Amino acid sequence: MEALSGAVVAGHKGTVADRNYQSDYNPEIVRWVPDDAATILDVGCGAGGNAAFLARRGVVVDGVTLSGAEADQAGTWCRRVYLHDLEQGLPAEHGGPYDAIICSHVLEHICFPQQLLGDIRSRLRSGGRLVIAVPNLFYFRNRINLLMGRFEYEQGGIMDDTHFRWYTLPTLNRLLATQGFRVLHSYGAGNIPLGPIRKLAPSLCRNADLAACRAIPGLFGAQLLTVATV
Repeated sequence: MEALSGAVVAGHKGTVADRNYQSDYNPEIVRWVPDDAATILDVGCGAGGNAAFLARRGVVVDGVTLSGAEADQAGTWCRRVYLHDLEQGLPAEHGGPYDAIICSHVLEHICFPQQLLGDIRSRLRSGGRLVIAVPNLFYFRNRINLLMGRFEYEQGGIMDDTHFRWYTLPTLNRLLATQGFRVLHSYGAGNIPLGPIRKLAPSLCRNADLAACRAIPGLFGAQLLTVATV
């Protein structure tokens, strides 16, 4: 697989290859990248939001994406961007071993992630960090829709129409254990419905969000995160 900085991929409308996921960096992902990490692999790098944040810290980032449009943009921040179908695991040609590997909202797009996770394990240095974030189907706002009988796919968000798998923290962590990872941290990140109180007492609300997500991550976590090592 060739490293690309400006490739174009032909894809069917609505497929991952056809998408260009634009987003800022994910704070809950980058916070777990160790300060002394020098090389990072961003699996499913999108247009480079996380890579941009990490590159500004002086970290060398390689990315992998199926979208040519994303590869073109992520190449601004990445040393290399591999154009590759993650259903087939990681590309054969790569850097590494990496100090950390991040998967921000990637695994839900993969039908059978075992090969990908096995490849990630082989590319992660001993003691390195794997940081994963996935959307939570049972986030309270989505639960309301499900209770009302609404299960409509969209082009983005929790109900993105390219999401093929759903995870809870226990099922995600069991999957990682089967691939030889040891889970260090596991939690939900999101918020609780506090309405106008957020404008009156933002600090209090942030603390309430943290406490609620810690107590019931499957209800109040919009995204679920796991930090693991080998």
